[in-house]
Amino acid sequence: QVQLVESGGGLVQAGGSLRLSCVVSGRTFKSLAMGWFRQAPEKEREFVAAINWSGGSTYYKDSVKGRFTISRDNAGNTVYLQMNSLKPEDTAVYYCAAGPRASPSYLEVWGQGTLVTVSS
Repeated sequence: QVQLVESGGGLVQAGGSLRLSCVVSGRTFKSLAMGWFRQAPEKEREFVAAINWSGGSTYYKDSVKGRFTISRDNAGNTVYLQMNSLKPEDTAVYYCAAGPRASPSYLEVWGQGTLVTVSS
């Protein structure tokens, strides 16, 4: 059973940066594609970024391209989301997800989420 634990959320001013981390246990990390989703208040959960098992392929929501970077450390069983140039509309609970493919519909196992708040 895969377990995901996110950290790194917090309060930041617009234009600032945060790095989210997600530590994975319970299954061989290298076999998993990983992703990040977010859910803002009163909105549906949406895909943010994904990375394949090797880290060689990454995918992003259009509105975060050029600002967010997903990466992984297979030795440390950790996936990261570096978020730069943050905007108030990035405010949301961010969830780490795992699955067999780096595509939103295949990322089926979720963490508990970490809150990111961007003030204007």
